[in-house]
Amino acid sequence: MKRLFCLAFTLLLAGCGTLPQPLLGKPGAEGARLAVPPPPVLVIPPSPATLLGSNASKAYAHALAHALDDQNVPAMVRTPRNYDWELLATATTSAGLTTPDFKIIGPNHKIYGHLTGQPVDATRWAEGDPATIANATTSVAPRLARQLAAINASVQQSNPASLENRPPQVMLLGVTGAPGDGDHALKLDLSRTLPKQGIVMVEDKSDADFLVSGRVKVSPLDKTNQDIENKLVELDWTVKDRRGNFVGKVSQLHDLKSSEMAPYWGDVAAAAAQQAALGLKQVIRNATLRHDAAAKTGNKLLKDPITVQQP
Repeated sequence: MKRLFCLAFTLLLAGCGTLPQPLLGKPGAEGARLAVPPPPVLVIPPSPATLLGSNASKAYAHALAHALDDQNVPAMVRTPRNYDWELLATATTSAGLTTPDFKIIGPNHKIYGHLTGQPVDATRWAEGDPATIANATTSVAPRLARQLAAINASVQQSNPASLENRPPQVMLLGVTGAPGDGDHALKLDLSRTLPKQGIVMVEDKSDADFLVSGRVKVSPLDKTNQDIENKLVELDWTVKDRRGNFVGKVSQLHDLKSSEMAPYWGDVAAAAAQQAALGLKQVIRNATLRHDAAAKTGNKLLKDPITVQQP
């Protein structure tokens, strides 16, 4: 009996009704393969505006990054680039006390948040006293994390271009490696099936939130017996954002006969596309809902690369 395994993170496909053989039945319930990259980091540039010397300002920036990491906010020290979220740290001195100050700046250079830290002894601050810097960063990090979470939630909810407020748009790049008419048939059937999952198909990369490509690999079912008829067919569907960053993957394993792929895939392609569409929907959903969940729990700063305007 033929087998199909369709693998996607947290997705166990249920019985697929009246799908044609050899794809009839439940996909395998074995571990799924979905890789989602870590979220973009909050960038903290060392600054003389912190009223610290060069070495101390760098140490302060690194201490802030470590303190935010402890709050599950990814952070790193470097010069901001396009599409970065920046934490600009400054300080003011008055009456023998130095007060740290922070601005949260978005990729559009807009100031999204402002927060003032606890005043510290001005002399120890100016000297770059490690204990003073450590206490200042650990005391402010939880407040920064909460403000970052609130900012992320507000941005997502107010942005009409956010995937929180509209269906995802997908460009299907194509399929390679399939025997017979598989490259064409799989692409065609998937382009017809994805819209049934609430996904909008587009033909221009600039309109796409996600790019989907398929790769087919055919090998002998039994490697010890070069059976020319029975084949193990692997279908890998890769999802990237429109800038080419990896988002996730859905993998399918088919036990097929050569005669079921050449010259025509027919109903086999239709059934494979139907199950792949369910997995791809989950990959795309995971890639978008993780932003919302992180914002609501305050766990991470997330910059949605999908909604940032292109230069």
